Amino acid sequence: MSGFEDLERNICDVVFEDQIKLGYRSEVIRLYYPLASLNRLMGKECTRQQMAGVLEEFSHIAAGRLGAVEVTNRGDQFCLRIPPEGADYVHSTRDENDFLVKFIEVISSHNCGIGDIINIFRQYSDRIFVGKMENEEFDYLLYFEDGKPNDYRYCVALEGCHATYHRFTPGDYDEFGFGEVVPLA
Repeated sequence: MSGFEDLERNICDVVFEDQIKLGYRSEVIRLYYPLASLNRLMGKECTRQQMAGVLEEFSHIAAGRLGAVEVTNRGDQFCLRIPPEGADYVHSTRDENDFLVKFIEVISSHNCGIGDIINIFRQYSDRIFVGKMENEEFDYLLYFEDGKPNDYRYCVALEGCHATYHRFTPGDYDEFGFGEVVPLA
C-alpha cells in the first residue's frame, strides 16, 4: 500500500483547492497526472502498464472514501475520474480555517502583495521559506520548512495589482528545475 496515502492526500488537496476556487458541487472530477509525477508521488518506478495496475489497486483501496475511481491513460498521461462521492467526501472532511482557504482568499484580493502572502504563511507557522525566483514565470517561492500544515511549493507571480500562484509537490518542483532561488531575509 506504499504511496497510496500520499496519492489520496494529493487528490483530496487538489479537489479541495478546486472547491475553494469554484465552489462545492457534488460532481465528477477528472484529475490528470503524468506517469513521472505519479511515480514520484508514490515513491515507485513503474512503467505505464505497471502504473495502470497500481492505480487499479488504489481505486479499490480508496473506494470507501472517494467512491469508484476510474483510471484511464493515453501514453504516459493518466486520468483519475473521481465520482461525486469523492467530491462529497472531500467537502465533508475539510476545515474552512485550513491554510489553503485563507491563502486563496488573500492571493485573490485586489492589490495583493508579497507581504500579504508572507503574513498568511506566518499565521500558520514561523518556519517558512521565502525566496526570490530567478525565472520568467514566477517571482517568489514560499513553503513551510517543516511541511506543516502542508509540504507544497507555492510559486507566486505578481502581475500589476494581482497575484497568481501554482503549487507543486516537492518532487515535481525539483524535477521542473525553475532555476536559482535567492532566500529573502
